[in-house]
Amino acid sequence: MLKAKSTTLKAFGFPLSALSILLLLVIILATGTGALYISPLQVIAILLQKTGIHLPVDCPEHLTAVLWTIRLPRVLLAVLIGGGLGIAGASLQGLFRNPLADPALIGVSFGASFTAALLIVLETKLYHALQGMQVNSVLQSYARNLLTFLGAILTVLIVFRLSVRGGRTIVPVMLLSGIAINALCNAFTGLMTYLADNEQLRSITFWTLGSLGGASWQTVWGVLPFVLIPALMLPRLAPALNVFALGEREAMHSGVKIDKLKTQLIIYATMAVASGVAVAGVIGFIGLVVPHIIRHITGPDHRVLIPGAALAGASLLTLADLISRTIMAPAELPVGIITAIAGAPVFMWLILKEKRTMLL
Repeated sequence: MLKAKSTTLKAFGFPLSALSILLLLVIILATGTGALYISPLQVIAILLQKTGIHLPVDCPEHLTAVLWTIRLPRVLLAVLIGGGLGIAGASLQGLFRNPLADPALIGVSFGASFTAALLIVLETKLYHALQGMQVNSVLQSYARNLLTFLGAILTVLIVFRLSVRGGRTIVPVMLLSGIAINALCNAFTGLMTYLADNEQLRSITFWTLGSLGGASWQTVWGVLPFVLIPALMLPRLAPALNVFALGEREAMHSGVKIDKLKTQLIIYATMAVASGVAVAGVIGFIGLVVPHIIRHITGPDHRVLIPGAALAGASLLTLADLISRTIMAPAELPVGIITAIAGAPVFMWLILKEKRTMLL
């Protein structure tokens, strides 16, 4: 028994260790690459300086300033948002018991899109209202992010309440409710686009395409708790998700509290996705494609699938952001375009694979 358990832990440890090393290498590469090149050794030396470790590597002050004030916050924000999307996608695919499920199904992205579009159109009135309330400048600068986050949470809450009957959450009804609410939010977003002037229209368009260009240490610290809590709590639900994959009745007979599990999954997944959407806009395909790829590598066990999806999502979005800010330098391509170009072919492959499985 102990030998089998040890073998299982080793099997889990290898892919997670490999993904962790990959993420570390991607962080070093992305932090050093840009208009001002910083070598990997210099990146490591600058990072270690903050811990009191000094390497015999020449690190000019301007390189240190660029790394700490511009590059590192953006890379860490990509890691947090990508990890949040990956872990949310893996959890929701387990909830819906469908590898083609996506966090957008529960209304997070579309609810945030409508809220952001509404705020962009009403930005002048909102700004004057905040000034009249004598709100400090920090809150003014983050009012849009905060309200966008609340809009995403409200949308998910509506979807969740529509799917509850007799105190129980009905997953198929949640899926249908999400589709309906998404369509409604998309219609209102279109209305805001119609009412917007040229400058507002450009802002709405760039927001819906996703960008990490506004990254700073303040945004990193703002997103961190909303991703850290799901990252710590969702792996604890992995054993219950493994049983839930066999069916609700089997899970209930095995002692799993079904409704509590569903509620926890929705709350944590919404926190992880909504916080990222609020500060970076809509970034597609990470929550859909990454968990499915990791599932092919590690298998369906959520004990390794959930943390693996978080690590892989962080690596993929960091690489996508690196491409977005270097491929057309000095101009910057929205990162959502990069993830869509990379994710759409994979998504079509998944559809064809599911089609062949159904035919068999």
